[in-house]
Amino acid sequence: MSAKLRQKTFPAAGAFILAFLLLLSSNVQSFEIDGEISIQGFLFFENGAWPHQENEPVSGAGNIKIYHEIRDNFHLSLEAFYRIDSEDQERSHGDLRLAEALYFTDNWEISIGLGRVFWGATEFVHLVDIINQTDQVEALDGEEKLGQPMLHLTVPRDWGVVEAFVLPCFRERTFPGVNGRFRTPLPVDTDQAVYESSAGQHHTDLAIRYSTTVGDTDLGLYYFNGTARDPILLLSHKPTSPPILHPYYEQIGQTGLDLQMVTGEWLLKGEAYYRIGQSRPYAATTFGFEYTLVGIADTMMDLGLIGEYVYDDRDDGWLPTIYENDIMAGLRLAVNDMDDSNILFGVIRDIHHGSTIIAVEASRRLGDSIRINLDASFFINMDIMDPAASLARDDFVKLELVWYW
Repeated sequence: MSAKLRQKTFPAAGAFILAFLLLLSSNVQSFEIDGEISIQGFLFFENGAWPHQENEPVSGAGNIKIYHEIRDNFHLSLEAFYRIDSEDQERSHGDLRLAEALYFTDNWEISIGLGRVFWGATEFVHLVDIINQTDQVEALDGEEKLGQPMLHLTVPRDWGVVEAFVLPCFRERTFPGVNGRFRTPLPVDTDQAVYESSAGQHHTDLAIRYSTTVGDTDLGLYYFNGTARDPILLLSHKPTSPPILHPYYEQIGQTGLDLQMVTGEWLLKGEAYYRIGQSRPYAATTFGFEYTLVGIADTMMDLGLIGEYVYDDRDDGWLPTIYENDIMAGLRLAVNDMDDSNILFGVIRDIHHGSTIIAVEASRRLGDSIRINLDASFFINMDIMDPAASLARDDFVKLELVWYW
């Protein structure tokens, strides 16, 4: 079975299970459906580094969310997504982001199906977010995630919350195709994915997390054991075909920590993890602050000042990573108007290589059911030794119009 076909197996199974539960449900108390349709266009300022990369790709996407309350303590949720891209066939894809049944009591809750879980505190890099796989063709920042098959148990207590996860099936990372932007110098063939575990994609991963609030500090601590979400890309060269890269997914053990502390107008944040299982153990951390200026210039607007630093001790060239020794700064403007207007401006600079990324995100509503989003990124002085050097010619502006109901 090909990797692309395997990617579709879990969402399809989840959809059939959820539809079956919906048909069996009775005593309907609540049924909600929301959706959105979007049109997205890129403008790249330079020709791509490789042939057949277009400067003005466009795409359309649809997203639908269904929420069904069968009983007071039994809920079903579904979220399905699909995108069609004009240039990159790998970006034309669909996913069942969410398809889960949730049952809860006063003492515990359990969900089963395809779920989404987010862990993290910092703005620019989410090191500890490991449960869901990254949908890398959707967004360059890695914040879009694929639905993850899971059994999720949550036990809240006065002294904190304990969560346990059983993850029976693995979702492979998506990568841009041959014609796609933001790709590696050699294309990645996901059909040739290789696993360290003999169980391959069906290895059962496990995770446990404890979170609590102490005074003004939110704290989370977890341990994960299973298949690494970030693959190593290995060279594959056959005499009859051009060289390509293929993903290799290793088995890891990872201990992670995230915290967030509020003190006046300051918000202090941090994340860190320690990983074993990839040739040698290593650690990574990111930490920083956000300071909010409320009501600037006697207006309703708030301005957030953001500063962060990320360090990864793989800086010796072993298993290269984009964020190895970087400093980050940003401004977040919340206009606080009726149209929910906001702007985020950020700069990421690699201390060792000098490479710099400037990014802007802006958004506002147009009326009651339309939102316009504007994103732009510029890659400046990208050092050839920087793992992100392949982005040097991918400066872009992206405009997206979203109609939702």
